[in-house]
Amino acid sequence: MGQKVSPHGLRVGIIKDWDSKWYAAAKDIPELIVEDKEIRSYVTKNYYNAGISRVYIDRTGDKNVSINIFTSKPGMIVGKGGETIKLIRRDLQKLTNKNVRIDVSEVQSPDADALLLAQSIAESLERRVSFRRALKQAIGRALKNGVEGVKVQVSGRLGGADIARTEGYSEGNVPLSTLRANIDYGLAEADTTYGKLGVKVWLYKGEILAKPNEGKTLVRQEAKKRAPRGQRPRGRAPQGRRRGPRDGNR
Repeated sequence: MGQKVSPHGLRVGIIKDWDSKWYAAAKDIPELIVEDKEIRSYVTKNYYNAGISRVYIDRTGDKNVSINIFTSKPGMIVGKGGETIKLIRRDLQKLTNKNVRIDVSEVQSPDADALLLAQSIAESLERRVSFRRALKQAIGRALKNGVEGVKVQVSGRLGGADIARTEGYSEGNVPLSTLRANIDYGLAEADTTYGKLGVKVWLYKGEILAKPNEGKTLVRQEAKKRAPRGQRPRGRAPQGRRRGPRDGNR
């Protein structure tokens, strides 16, 4: 199951949280979902080169929208003297007809972010770098940033081949079916002269034992350590069926 679905969607409510947080009446939910999608599309398409990893949306009331943009290049989002972020805010207010507040958070390790790493591989493929070299270099950079396991995959007409195929490499442990495993997933596309290439990246960042935004801790059963043989308590050996005295004259 973990091989076929989005690792983020599979873990929402267990160790991961929603990217959009708001409450609305049932009749308004479809409209707000479409609005969230339009906000994310505007930011990611118009500022693709800014290294945008995630866009969190929080709504308070009917006319207030808070947007938190996670990017590896915050200077490109803020702009000189804050001009770019003012432009983004103005465009989004026209798009949503609501009061928009924008916060920018910097991604400290882009090579430990699955989406940014996938975009980096896609850019290398567009520069005609060998796909094997691009994948192996990306794995090395991710492992240097403290990631415990990496899995990368590229699909399409690799090297200009007539028949499309899929190739990938992995290093370390990537437990996709373990729900407490913190798996980061990213997908990017590379436009080449032979067509599009799809790039997928899975990063394993260890286990999370607490639910998102809660103080409760998930219980993990650990194997009990056995005491040394000389210190184990001795119990009575199991007894078999008791027999009566033997009669040698019988």
